Amino acid sequence: MPRVEVRPFEAEHVDQAAALLAERHARHRRAQPLLAPRFEEPSATAEEIAATLAGLGASGAVRLTGGRLTGFLLGAAKPGEAWGPNIWIEAAGHAATDAEAVRDMYGLAATRWVDEGRTAHYVLVPASDPELVSAWFRLCFGHQHSHAIRPIGNTREPADGVKVRPAARDDIPVLARLDATLDEHQHLAPTFSRIGARAVEEYESGWLEDFDDPSYTTFVAEHGGQVIGSAIACSIEKSSAHKGLARPDNAGFLGFAAVLAHARGLGAGRALGQAVIDWSEGAGFDCVVADWRATNLLSSRAWPALGFTESFLRLHRLVGF
Repeated sequence: MPRVEVRPFEAEHVDQAAALLAERHARHRRAQPLLAPRFEEPSATAEEIAATLAGLGASGAVRLTGGRLTGFLLGAAKPGEAWGPNIWIEAAGHAATDAEAVRDMYGLAATRWVDEGRTAHYVLVPASDPELVSAWFRLCFGHQHSHAIRPIGNTREPADGVKVRPAARDDIPVLARLDATLDEHQHLAPTFSRIGARAVEEYESGWLEDFDDPSYTTFVAEHGGQVIGSAIACSIEKSSAHKGLARPDNAGFLGFAAVLAHARGLGAGRALGQAVIDWSEGAGFDCVVADWRATNLLSSRAWPALGFTESFLRLHRLVGF
């Protein structure tokens, strides 16, 4: 029987790891064909792995079976306080010939991470691979966030009484209020986000400065002549959360959506999401990307109802509790 070893990840492992990752991505694209096809080539995945290895505090593990690399796991940290003392295994951060190998590699890699004080662990896992998701669940990770894609088209009519239009400068005060409304909602149960809320005045100042930026298109939803919601559409390249293997080619992005608390249930969120889908089609994109907190009861129901299907799951573990 071939000898199985788990060792620290080294630069010499990049090429073999890239081949494993390209195979994983090819399997993933059979379930999510809108993902970028170029990452089925090891040359493209090697670049992603090398970039991760050059990241802040990067380290990981490999599994060797009879001297052949049959799994790798690689993480790096993100600066700042928003994610805690963290390590991130991004979309290009792991692959193996069998899912169970992830548990052995994490056992080695996480020993170093925890010794370094990095106790907030995040991993992006293909949503279409239940065995891999299960392996991470059995490492005490839970589902925190969803990345999702849908093709353009399939236009729906807005709900009765809801009108969607492009935002105007006169809408800036309510746009700022909607930004703050999303913060407030994310702090409530069952999400309990720890990301700090900003004052409405701070949001308003940002809108005054950036409203005319042509990279972003803002829509508002009206009901009874009053603005009750907003959404922002842009190219996926504007999103730092969707990158590498998790970034489809030529995609629009539903970057923001919020509805005032008293107006929820009228269909404004669905109408705003549809406006972003229609905008993406008009802008020549092939698909649309969205993401949401799994614990956000509103968005985790609204966006799948508009045809978005999960591509990656962000799983999270906080060590020591």
